[in-house]
Amino acid sequence: MQKRQLGNHGLTVSSVGLGCMGMSEFYGAHNQQDSFSTLHQAIDSGVTFWDTSDIYGPKTNELLLGDFFKQNDIARSAVTLATKFGIMRDDKGNFLGFNGRPEYVKQACDASLQRLGIECIDLYYQHRMDPNVPIEDTVGAMADLVQAGKVRYLGLSEAGSETLKRACAVHPISALQSEYSLWSRDIENDILPTCNLLGVGLVAYSPLGRGFLTGTIKSRSDLEVGDWRLNNPRFSEQNFADNLLLVEEIKRISASLDCTPAQLALAWIAHQADNYVSIPGTRNPARIIENAKAMDLMISTKQWADIVKRIAKHEVQGLRYPAESMAVLGR
Repeated sequence: MQKRQLGNHGLTVSSVGLGCMGMSEFYGAHNQQDSFSTLHQAIDSGVTFWDTSDIYGPKTNELLLGDFFKQNDIARSAVTLATKFGIMRDDKGNFLGFNGRPEYVKQACDASLQRLGIECIDLYYQHRMDPNVPIEDTVGAMADLVQAGKVRYLGLSEAGSETLKRACAVHPISALQSEYSLWSRDIENDILPTCNLLGVGLVAYSPLGRGFLTGTIKSRSDLEVGDWRLNNPRFSEQNFADNLLLVEEIKRISASLDCTPAQLALAWIAHQADNYVSIPGTRNPARIIENAKAMDLMISTKQWADIVKRIAKHEVQGLRYPAESMAVLGR
């Protein structure tokens, strides 16, 4: 597995990471045995950049990872752990808003450290921006955590360009985590140029379009009852069939290159810049192996240009989140 550097201050991670959210919530049935098998395979495959958050579960995803390290003889240094704070949920999972107050930042960090069973978080993100707290105050508190040895590097998730600039003026930001994929490219016009200017790496979440770009979801009935994608605009009855045309094109292209659609999608992100990494989520060890092999693809710049041109003929239908969730992105 290739390594890539995020930011300019030494954070190095696997080119393909692992989003752990689905092991606890949102994407249907899950269990600890499958999750542990997937985590073991991730280590064996060099997929050692793992992403979680205190709201996944809520809280249970961090506890799951903490239990994995407790129950297995895995060196802490074997994995680069990223977690997040800033979105509030109660124990029943209800969303309560955003919190970037300095005192909360430190409370949230201590709670995450306890659940994960570790002494230091490798990469700590503000999950969403709090409109009521200046970013300087929030990042200042995050910087205090670095000084205290509780956090190694700082990141923001779905932040806008101006917020990113103001944050970097307080403390180096190593990574911006945002949705980015062959069907979600809206950050290319403004946010990614800002990242390049500031030397901030990109961590692309949902790089496989929440599973849609893999070609394995052929109808809405393939999703379990309670799967949040059933309420996602791109998976709606109105948009599903049109978006399948895009996936069919990706399947034809990947077949011609002797790779899977997922591998093509992940390789495309890696091709965009040397400091871009992806964190596809899965609960399946076989998918870990498949995703890791995406970094072995040899595709020329000319081929990529042709691939993007073919895909661009199919316009994506639907927002990437419901309207109320879109409203809080890019603050």
